[in-house]
Order: sequence, then structure tokens, then C-alpha cells
Amino acid sequence: MKIDLLAFGVHPDDIELSCAGTLLVEKKNGKKTGIIDLTRGELGTRGTAQTREEEAANSAKILGVDARENLDMADGFFRNDEENQRKIIRVLRKYKPEIVFCNAIDDRHPDHGRAAKLVSDACFLSGLRKIETVDDGEKQHIWKPKYIFNYIQDQYFSPSFVIDISNVIDKKIEAIKAFKTQFFTGIENDNEPQTYISTPEFLESIINRSKMFGKMIGVKHAEGFVSKKMIGISTFDALVQNVT
Repeated sequence: MKIDLLAFGVHPDDIELSCAGTLLVEKKNGKKTGIIDLTRGELGTRGTAQTREEEAANSAKILGVDARENLDMADGFFRNDEENQRKIIRVLRKYKPEIVFCNAIDDRHPDHGRAAKLVSDACFLSGLRKIETVDDGEKQHIWKPKYIFNYIQDQYFSPSFVIDISNVIDKKIEAIKAFKTQFFTGIENDNEPQTYISTPEFLESIINRSKMFGKMIGVKHAEGFVSKKMIGISTFDALVQNVT
């Protein structure tokens, strides 16, 4: 199956917090979307690897993605090495995405920046024909995505561009709340300790950031991305009208 937009997150729920709205918008536009989780989030304070897996599956249904896989790297200890690069190369060549989303270039959680570099490096290597990979017993063909975009996570970065997600913001929040062991859902869980991301204020900050990015282009909600590559447009009709 060819995927048009493939989003990589080092932890299950990274995608939901950062670029789920964009995946929902593009799905409505007829594109095929997918999510690759690098780890199972097994070091997370709340929940377990098993509950995170169940929550990720529930979120995938809400987002309507065409594929979601977990590469089972070691949460907190994975490295940008050949073994992990080859894991990513295999899924890139399997799904042949035109656009790849990956973690923030730098962030509060050290896994995020390291994962961003790992995915970016693998995207380049995936286009080299002398690197051979096999999937289901068959040799894979090379593939290099046209664009790699870093979504914005805890720390603020000035976005290279933003995507209007006003019509799907409720569905994005629903997908986030599918991770009920991680985030505030209004249902008390006395068996789990409070964390930075489990407070209602954290969820409010996600919504407020989407409002801030939306305000930049005159819409209610938006998601921001950083690109190292210059972005071009084929027509001015692609521009969102910003009423001032």
C-alpha cells in the first residue's frame, strides 16, 4: 500500500498531540495516511506498554489512518545507528510516502530531537540503491520522500508554515483523549501519579497553541511545521486568506 503522508513519532501519542489535525485534513482530501511509532513508550510514568498499544489502536480508528505500525525501539535508549535506520528504511520503502512528518528538531524530551535526526537520516539513506533491504522475503526498491517536515512539540519554534485544522480540531482532541492513561480526560485515576502531561492545563496548552497558530493565518485552529527545505507553491489559490 502506498501512503501519501507518513507520520513518525518516537512515542505513541506524539502524533496525536502534534500533527493529527493535518492527517485528518489530508484524509478528508482523499490522501492515504499512516503513523509509525518508534517505541512503545514503555518508560512513561503512567500506563504500560500494553495500554499504550491499545490506546494507539483506538486513536488510529478515530484518525482513520490507513496503517499504524510500531518499530519496537527501546524507549529512552534507542540510538541513531544502522539497526534502527534500517528499520525506518524498510517502512519508507514499504509505504513510499511523498511527505514524512517527524518529531521536533529539539525539545524538552531528549528522545524527540534524537528521533528527528534518526528519521531524517533514514529518509536520505532510503534513496541509496546500494543499501539493500528485504520485506516479506522480497528485495525492496529505493524510495526517498519529497519532503520531511518537523512538527512542533513542547518547545516553541517559529513555523515555516501552518495548516488550517479548524474543521477537525474536535476529532484531534478525541484522538488525544484516546490515550486515557496519559492525559486528562475528566475521569480520575487514583492509581496513577500526576505528571506534566496529565494535567488539564497541559491539554489546554495544546488547544491554545493551535489557536495561536490559527490566529497567524486568520483561522480558528492550525498546526505548525518546520522545514529545512524551501517550500514552493504551484498556484496562489493554495494560500489561505488572512483577513486583517
